[in-house]
Amino acid sequence: MTNGWVGMGEWFLQPQRLWLLIVVVGLAALYVGLQFTKPRYALRFSNLELLDSVAPKRPGWRRHLVAGIFLLAATVLVASFAQPVMTQKVPSERSTIVLAIDTSLSMAATDVAPSRIQAAQTAAKEFVDNLPKQLNVGLISFAGSAQLLVPPTQDHAKVNAAIDGLELDKSTAIGDATKLAVQVIQEQARGTGGKKVDGAVVLMSDGETTVGLPTADAIPIAKKAGVAVSTIAYGTPDGEITVDVNGDGVGQRTRVPVNVDELRGLAEGTGGTAYTAQSVQDLRSVYAKLGSTIGYDHKDQDVTYKFVGLGLVLMLVAAGFSLRWFSRLP
Repeated sequence: MTNGWVGMGEWFLQPQRLWLLIVVVGLAALYVGLQFTKPRYALRFSNLELLDSVAPKRPGWRRHLVAGIFLLAATVLVASFAQPVMTQKVPSERSTIVLAIDTSLSMAATDVAPSRIQAAQTAAKEFVDNLPKQLNVGLISFAGSAQLLVPPTQDHAKVNAAIDGLELDKSTAIGDATKLAVQVIQEQARGTGGKKVDGAVVLMSDGETTVGLPTADAIPIAKKAGVAVSTIAYGTPDGEITVDVNGDGVGQRTRVPVNVDELRGLAEGTGGTAYTAQSVQDLRSVYAKLGSTIGYDHKDQDVTYKFVGLGLVLMLVAAGFSLRWFSRLP
């Protein structure tokens, strides 16, 4: 590839073939030049009214339209010969995604309508629905402990059914959930003859670790396994729930703010991405971004067939107009 075509190499696999566009430009220039060339013969006719009635009507703009479409088709076909490439979204080669959802009592807060847990369930199911069908998806819930509700499976409906059945409990075990998610992904590797599985974890929580393995201690476990944990800090600083603190049956309002820093540290420490969501729309937007980055990759794809198809369509349109108006092909 010559230096003159280095820039074009980002869009075409064979950019040097675009030199053929000079031929198209030459044809266009020749066509325009012919419009200003005087005819080499003259016709003597004394009765101009009779001449107007027997002479064929000039094709005018229709002739130019057919020529323009033909030249455009030639341009597109030359571009297709240079093998154009486009960045397209394709299903990720990653085989496993583990979704970990906080089911601590603070998820009953209604600062996110109708409640944190209900909004989280809806958004999580949409996230699963939008993942490529061939991806294995697992589900972990965590409160006082972490539980694997659904081992990684391509049956995404089974995952969504388990999301619907989530139940709240006391405490929050983010560290245990992270450790379990990593173990689940490693277990997938054992099922493929020891081949490393390219897995990722999406962990959503509205709090901080209160029991079990500290969040910071889970980071080296994930790093050693090469598993990135992306986190979603979910809820607002003003979230509240009613808790029977004294055990006397009288509920007291207790604030349940989100610990954004702890979740950000987990994500950054494992090579994942940290997100925050304070509303249903925020959560849906975060899941949409995660689905695009985790579930799909963006790769340069040869799209020659698209250009060839467009060129053929333009050729057929030009031929159709020419036959309709002039009874001949262009």
